[in-house]
Amino acid sequence: MRPRDGEPDRSNPLPATSVLAHAVATDSAQAMNRSLRLLGRLLLIAALAFGASACAREEQPPAGRAATAPSGEVALDALPREAQQTLALIRQGGPFPYRKDGSVFGNRERLLPKQQRGYYTEYTVPTPGSRDRGARRIVAGKGATGDPATGGEYYYSDDHYQSFRRIRP
Repeated sequence: MRPRDGEPDRSNPLPATSVLAHAVATDSAQAMNRSLRLLGRLLLIAALAFGASACAREEQPPAGRAATAPSGEVALDALPREAQQTLALIRQGGPFPYRKDGSVFGNRERLLPKQQRGYYTEYTVPTPGSRDRGARRIVAGKGATGDPATGGEYYYSDDHYQSFRRIRP
């Protein structure tokens, strides 16, 4: 219905300036939304790139340490009593007291001779007084038999893989 002469048009509740402002605000909101989506994608790409480079760095030997063989040997009877007991459990095939015993040791530190993944397994050497698994481990290689229990290749670490000594029988 058209207004009479001299009466305001009430069919459009928003004046023309409000309609224009609404259109501009809608366009600005859409532009902002597009910008935020683009920013989110860029951040995701940056995070993935950073993560990939961190993984690549992880595969390198620690700074100042060459990828070498274990640093020496240790006689079985010179090991702590707990390490001797752990080695006896490995040789008999268990049972092992810790859930992670027998899991694959990745040799990321590259301190042991290079072998294919799955060749080495790790075992916890209990540390008296420690409330967790502690730092002591025995890592077993599969050796010629393909079995850590009979392979005869054992390494001891008392500093959570910072160094290894091959265990002599």
